[in-house]
Amino acid sequence: MGRTAKGSQEAFAAVYDRVAGPVFGVVRSMLRDHAQSEEVAQEVLIEVWRSAARYRPDRGTAMNWVLTLAHRRAIDRVRSVEASAARERQAAILERTPEFKATLTKILTYHVVGQKLAPKDLENGSYTTLEKSKLTTASSGESYKVNDSASVVCGNVKTANANVNIIDTVLMPK
Repeated sequence: MGRTAKGSQEAFAAVYDRVAGPVFGVVRSMLRDHAQSEEVAQEVLIEVWRSAARYRPDRGTAMNWVLTLAHRRAIDRVRSVEASAARERQAAILERTPEFKATLTKILTYHVVGQKLAPKDLENGSYTTLEKSKLTTASSGESYKVNDSASVVCGNVKTANANVNIIDTVLMPK
């Protein structure tokens, strides 16, 4: 591994011959898809070539280090695939829900007041939102509440379009 770290292609070829099979085995045992297993195994072997200098012989064998890289990379891929599938399922559900866009618009516009408010205005106020509902604010010292339920966690944040008060709860219009 030391010679590989110094850029020796011959040394890497020897490492590759020794670890490629076990790397693919570890990855394949965790991923169902053969093509993804090949892709992840290739990524691991590229990582071995690029990061061989990080290998520390005092922490274990080179094989264990490489197989640990393979295991971690396979876990990352499983998590990525699962998260992607969950996002796709959720998007498909939402696309089939006709009320989704209207509901989302109603919730988002319920969080916006169409006027500029100074921090002092948040002490005790009642405001009409873009959704045409009432939103109330109250404070006790440095702590601000919106509709008696949401706490302002970061106030008066300057953005390109407005100053924003970030709250810790999604408010639902009545």
